Order: sequence, then C-alpha cells, then structure tokens
Amino acid sequence: MSENERVAVVTGAGSGIGRSVAVELAAAGWTVLLAGRREKALAETAELAAAGPGRTLTVPTDVTRPEDVERLFARDTAPGRLDLLFNNAGMFGPPVPVEDLSYDEWRAVVDVNLHGAFLCAQAAFRRMKDQDPSGGRIINNGSISAHVPRPHSIAYTATKHAMTGLTKSLSLDGRPYRIACGQIDIGNAATEMTARMRTGILQANGTTAVEPVMDVADVARTVRHMAELPLEANVQFATVTATTMPFIGRG
Repeated sequence: MSENERVAVVTGAGSGIGRSVAVELAAAGWTVLLAGRREKALAETAELAAAGPGRTLTVPTDVTRPEDVERLFARDTAPGRLDLLFNNAGMFGPPVPVEDLSYDEWRAVVDVNLHGAFLCAQAAFRRMKDQDPSGGRIINNGSISAHVPRPHSIAYTATKHAMTGLTKSLSLDGRPYRIACGQIDIGNAATEMTARMRTGILQANGTTAVEPVMDVADVARTVRHMAELPLEANVQFATVTATTMPFIGRG
C-alpha cells in the first residue's frame, strides 16, 4: 500500500449496510479491508467493488474472537496507515418476548453487537494512536434502536444503547491522538436484515404493519461523507431514516 492510500476496515462487509459502504468507499478510491464471517459473501462484495478505482482485501473475521480481530488489524494484514474503521458488524436476535429469550440468544447478540464492536474499536484505536502522525476515524453503526426500542428487541436495543456510550468514550479518549469517533443511527435501510419491514412487523400498539424503507446506498453516501471529513471536523451523531417510518411522533 502506498503512503497516499486511504485505508478503511469495514466489518460486516459481506452483506447489507457493510457491503454498500465498502462498495461506496472503493468507488471513491479507498483501499477497503472487507471483514466478515462468510468468505464467499466477502468475495461477492469484492467483486461488486471491483468497478471502482479503490482496492479491496477480504479478511474472514469473527469479531467476537479476539484473535481474529487482532489478525484483522495487524500490520502484516494492513501495512501503512489505518484511516477508518466502519464498526458495522451486528445481528438482531430472535424477535421474541423478554420472558422467552434464552441466555444463549441474549449472549449471541451481546457478543457480536457490543463485545465485537469494542474489540474492533480497541484494535483500531491502538493502530491509530501509534501511527506517525497519529490519528484516524472510527464510525460506529448505531441504530434507531439506540434511541427507541421496537417490541421484542431487548438484546438488540440494549447493545445499541451501549454503542452510544462506546462512541462517546472513544471520542473523549481519542482527543489527544486526533482519533475522531462518530455514530450513524440508521432506520429502515433496505437490506436482508430488514426484509420483514416490507412484509409486516410488530408495532408498539400490538398491530402488524408494513414500514417504509430507504435505499441502503443513501446510508453509504452518508458514511462516506463522515469518513472524508478532515480530522479537525467530526459528525458526532447522524440519524438517517426512511422519511415516513414510525420514529418521530406517533408513527
């Protein structure tokens, strides 16, 4: 990698928002490390990104495994500078009532959404702090659920509220090292994970309703804007939603 390349790590890059952001960054000339558990899906993302001038490298990674994360951020995987981490890997968990959620189901969501996010942020922070000159940017994928819950989403909602605390702490602790950290809270982007929005999803009043969705490419463009700001500027929190989704007001 040359000294002038902008290098990003995107977790959860095998599908959905992660894939769209990776393709958008590659189209803008970034070198993108594609991290995710499914090697075939990462290869598909790399193929989609090949149309852009940027380069991609697939790095099969389970963000819940410290040794995988350490390998992802090792200098022999990504030599040179690390400019960006898009901390995106996540899962919903089963949409069941609180009393029916098993400990294993709870733990699976917490391990990916919180523990995995922390491990990746910590590893990126270390790289960015030790660079010469120091600095870089971390963008955490929060969610509308970082503000308000859906019914039957206690594990997902708890982890996304925690993500906001992670973002704030990283922002504060990164100040001496020019490490900027922001969060994008996304509502109803059209991906595999949100397919049930288009067929009907449980509402707070007990009814089931189809919800509007937005093009995931609009999310990717927002992440790119956040990523390409100079380190003297930071989007601390951005909220991007389908305009008429039930979030503001009474839905």
